[in-house]
Formats: sequence, structure tokens, C-alpha cells
Amino acid sequence: MRDETGGMAVAEAEGAQAEYETVHSKSRVFYPVYERKTDLQQQTHYCPGCGHGIVHKLVAEAIEELGLQNRTILVSPVGCAVFAYYYFDVGNVQVAHGRAPAAATGIKRACPEQVVISYQGDGDLAAIGTAEIVHAANRGEKMCVIFVNNAIYGMTGGQMAPTTLVGQKSTTTPWGRRPANEGYPIRMCELLATLEAPAYIERVALSDNKNIMKARRAIRKALEIQRDGTGFAFVEILSPCPTIWGLDAVAARNWVAEKMIPAFPPGVFRDRKPETPVNQAPKVRTVAEVLELGTSEQGRAAPHGLPSHSFHTLTLKIAGSGGQGALLLGQLLAEMGLREGLEVSWLPSYGPEMRSGSAHCHVCLSKERIGSPLVSHPDVLIAMNEISLRKFAPQVAAHGLILYNREALPGDFSPPEARVVCIPASEIADKLGSTKAANMVLLGALLEETGCLATETALRAIEEKVKRTELLETNRNALEAGRQFVDVRVWTGAETQPDGFA
Repeated sequence: MRDETGGMAVAEAEGAQAEYETVHSKSRVFYPVYERKTDLQQQTHYCPGCGHGIVHKLVAEAIEELGLQNRTILVSPVGCAVFAYYYFDVGNVQVAHGRAPAAATGIKRACPEQVVISYQGDGDLAAIGTAEIVHAANRGEKMCVIFVNNAIYGMTGGQMAPTTLVGQKSTTTPWGRRPANEGYPIRMCELLATLEAPAYIERVALSDNKNIMKARRAIRKALEIQRDGTGFAFVEILSPCPTIWGLDAVAARNWVAEKMIPAFPPGVFRDRKPETPVNQAPKVRTVAEVLELGTSEQGRAAPHGLPSHSFHTLTLKIAGSGGQGALLLGQLLAEMGLREGLEVSWLPSYGPEMRSGSAHCHVCLSKERIGSPLVSHPDVLIAMNEISLRKFAPQVAAHGLILYNREALPGDFSPPEARVVCIPASEIADKLGSTKAANMVLLGALLEETGCLATETALRAIEEKVKRTELLETNRNALEAGRQFVDVRVWTGAETQPDGFA
């Protein structure tokens, strides 16, 4: 009897279990494991009771419920949320301190169909990033900003933040914040609500379950606004920071209710659809239209066609001293690529010196979107001095090309597995009337050696950049001199034609 009863009980239990449905689980917007560390890969790095964990959960659930996971790009800050890209299984971009709105602006304009979220803390957004967020809001950038305000610098040891309360002690205000000395707390919602462009601004708090549900609704609404392309949405979240405040988790939540809410009253500060007059709405134009490469509105044919390219992606590094024109040469190559219908990027790097300091730039030319403007192993190096040659030659891709601004390589220099063309560009330019045209000599040599872009495109780009007649003629002659020189080039190193070159 016991066996029969036991069997029936088990059967009933199994039947009841089959009817159960899991209603709470980890959002699929989070990665299954967090690979930031080798151990504890089911845990985030946040302290017990930290509000970031709650906000992450609310953001992830809203993204999942709205079906936006494959459309979302999260821009994470410097601060306690710096490792957000280890947790959210969406597009992720990590940016410098305070620069999330600027980066989010560029991302949204480049990918207008994506939902872009800028996630920031009070030290990041309201201190070093104040100008960034104010101008992004004033432009009405179509992004969603999640602003976590815990009134303190949490990651760096508890200094006073722009939102630190009057009388609140911190490592930099041991007697408490004094308005006469440190000023008053900045109320970001009130500040941004004075602007015309924002569509939605709300402040919520993580003080109890009721307010957490309000935060959930605010975040969802902000994401809906981004999904629909309505405008700029800003959600400020008053959040506990138990560790830096020196409180346990429960006391920290109570402190949000008792101290922060009176200083930063929750509420909706803006909820409207901004209207842009028709005559002021910007006309979206393609690169080809901007550069007059396509057919005009009157149906006239473009002045020149778009050539085909033998390479899929071509990366270049151009290096020299300040004043040699390395950065200008990179700009010209990028503009030439645009004119020939390519995706391009140009990333400069230089010191504070106006002249004689080190300067180099990264250039990418591609038939597809460019993931990063940084060039680690260039297909082509244009070295305008010996220092640049020695510094960057080892980075050149195997069977790549080096153009060196000298008659020969240094005697003690061991060339890498690359083809080297030595060309005394400075001397050639000097004979043409201006040493500054050495970069144009090297450009001509590059075009003749690789066939990567058309000489006619270079001439058009130069004509638009240079307005003085005498300088224009010198640059034309320098370009032609560089092209002619490669017919008597000096070969050093591997003789294999670089991959992808014509």
C-alpha cells in the first residue's frame, strides 16, 4: 500500500511539475557566462546591493521584451559599469571617460536603424561629460541615455561627484559638501529639460519595489522612443552605493529614499514628440551625392565614373615629422577613396608639437564597412623619415609595401618581409620648387606602384585642397614626378607582389 501510495504521489508530483512555468529567469540579452575572470563566471563584478545590477536587469528585460537585441548597440562608460560589455550580448562599444554621448552620436548617425544606448554614471556624465550630454540633448540625438546617479565617485574611491548632496561626506569633502566651497549638486533632469529638443526626460529611484517598477517602465518607454525614432530620451536613476557610502544593502536603499529623493525629486520632466519644421529638416545625402559622383537631379551623367578596385581592403600607415605632410597625405587618400565609392577611415596620431614632432596616421580603404580605423599591420607603410621607418617597418604585413623617403635604406637596417621602394621624395620636391611637396611625390609613387586609386582622382582632390595657382602646379608636377620615378625603382626585400594590388 505504501509503495502504491508512494507511486501515486510521485506521479501526481511529476504531473504537477509539468504544469509549472518558469516566469523568472536570466534574460537572454545577458551572456550565458561572464568571461571577465576565469572563476565566478555567473557573477557580475558589482558589490552586493549595488544599483547597477538592478539597472542592468531592467535594461536587458526591456530589450528582450521589445525584440531589440539584434538592433541594440550599448555604449558603456568609464566607471563602475566599465565592464558592461562582458554582460550584455548586444553590440558593445567602450569609450573614454565622459565621451559616451559623443560616441553614441557618431554610432547612431552611421547606423540610424540601430537602437543606441548610452549608459553612464554621475561622475562620467555630469562631470567630465557635462558638455557632451548637454550638446547631444540640445541636438535631439536619437539615443537613449541611462544615467545612474549614486551621488559619489564609486569606482575611484569615493570622491565628491557633481551630484553629491549638500553636507554629504566624501574623500574630497571630509566635512561634507559646502555650497560656498564646492557648489550645489547638479540636477541633470532639470538642466536638460530647459532645452527644446529632448523628447523624454524622467527621474526614477531604486528605493523600493514600487519605485523599481517605475524605473522599469521608464526604461522601457525610453527604448520604445528609440525603436520608433522619436528623439532623445534620458532616464536618471537614483541608485544605492553601499560600499562607498559605508552602509549595508538595506540601509543604502533607505538612504536613497530618505536623502536622495528629497534632493532629486522623481518625476517626468519632458514627454513630447519634438517637431522639426519641414524647411529645417536636414536632407540626407549619400557620399556620392555630396561629392557629385552620381547622376544629378536633372539626370545629367556624373563627371566621372567609379572605377573598380582589385583589393577588398587596403590599409596604410603614413608616418613622418610634423610639417612633412603625413597627415595631409592620409586625408587625400581617404578623400580619393570616397570619390571612388569606397568606405574609408582616417585616424591621425601626433604630439603637441606644431613642427618636428612625430606624426602618423592610419588609413583604411575598403569595399565594406570598416570595423575599426586602427591599423596594426598595414599593407603599405609610407615612411617619410628614418625614425618612422625603424618604428613602423616591423609592423608591415608580410609581402606588403614600404615607400621610404630616401635614396637607400640605412646600412644597419634589416628589411622585413616586405617590398621596399626607396625614393628621394624630399630632394625631388626641392628641385620642383618646394620641399613641402614631398608627400605628393610619395603619393604619385604609391599610385603608380600599386594602382590602388586613379591618378585622375588624386588630381581632382588636390585641385580642391590647393587654391594657390603656383602651389597647385608644384603639386601636380610632384605627383607626376613620383609616378615617373617608380620606373627606375630600387627593390629591396621580398619581390612578391603585395596581396590585393593591381
